[in-house]
Amino acid sequence: MMHPLSTSAAAPGARFDIPYLQAALGRVIGRPAGEVACAALAGDASDRRYFRVTEAQPAAGQAASFVLMQLGDPVSGEETDFSRMQKFLCRLGLRVPRLYWDDTENGILFLEDVGDITLEEAVRGSREAARRYYRKAVELLVRLQEKGTPAVGPDCPAHPLRFDVEKLMWEFDFMVEHYVIGYCGRALSAAGRRELRDAFLPLTEALAALAPCLTHRDYHSRNLMVSGGELVMLDFQDARMGPCQYDLASLVRDSYVVLDDGLREELIDHYLNEKEAATGITMDREGFRRVLDEMSLQRNLKAVGTFAYQSLVKQNPRYQEYIAPTLAYVRQTLAARPGLSALGEVLKRHVPGLDGSDPGPGGAPC
Repeated sequence: MMHPLSTSAAAPGARFDIPYLQAALGRVIGRPAGEVACAALAGDASDRRYFRVTEAQPAAGQAASFVLMQLGDPVSGEETDFSRMQKFLCRLGLRVPRLYWDDTENGILFLEDVGDITLEEAVRGSREAARRYYRKAVELLVRLQEKGTPAVGPDCPAHPLRFDVEKLMWEFDFMVEHYVIGYCGRALSAAGRRELRDAFLPLTEALAALAPCLTHRDYHSRNLMVSGGELVMLDFQDARMGPCQYDLASLVRDSYVVLDDGLREELIDHYLNEKEAATGITMDREGFRRVLDEMSLQRNLKAVGTFAYQSLVKQNPRYQEYIAPTLAYVRQTLAARPGLSALGEVLKRHVPGLDGSDPGPGGAPC
């Protein structure tokens, strides 16, 4: 949803004013810009803010525009991870928004405007569109992995970052703190915490031991834009190395778009076919699917913690509705994998909602 701002005053909390925007737009279009219009765009679950800046009355043709991304804080003297990652992906020929200018002193980036149509919106109500665009998303993911992984070096922000045991357990603890204790109001003893951690630790150890692959880390329907019939990746600045199943789990078990089982299976098969074609290596399909389920379990629990944190700590209720469908994925995964039964019993004892109930803040029904 957009909220038009005055062209004579900066947006509340913005680190820019109208003359700054006019100068920036002129720099982008290569000529002096006239009067500009600025509109706030819906953000993500971060402290970043987004604005669309356009010429209010273009001299001729279509109004020039760009998207301004304001970071939570200025990054004085440093290139941002976003701009470093954007340049890395561009060198590989992967479609991301062009970066026009990185104003590090103010923590502001000027990006190509790729429109308003997310993958989530493009497939709403149309299985045919979902099948077409999600297959494209799978193909883009394989290109990201096969081009990106061997190219990762010290110039790539993902290089020193891993989904290691410490990181995976931190995300699990975050879920316990903000969902189980904070959102649901569940009292959890020290012994209960230990039981949860001891049960979850072997899963993280197995995942962390897998061969590392470049992961986008947030590869889902709200971070893929449909522009000119193709997909454009957003929100890639937190990329890190991890299992190749990580981003596929994010895509096919997405909290925002729940795919039907038939399409989900088709997409997993499509990924495996594309991966085999790209690498020339026959994959252990059953082993891959087992790891995919294990990775999905970890990532879905992490997402539940993020949604609870946004709802209670950030006072941002728009993520609350996605807790129930994400918990449903966890229940489905536990039910489908007998090897996870012991872990599942521990999770069901301590994590509200895994018994099929739908707890709201403080444990009250939604």
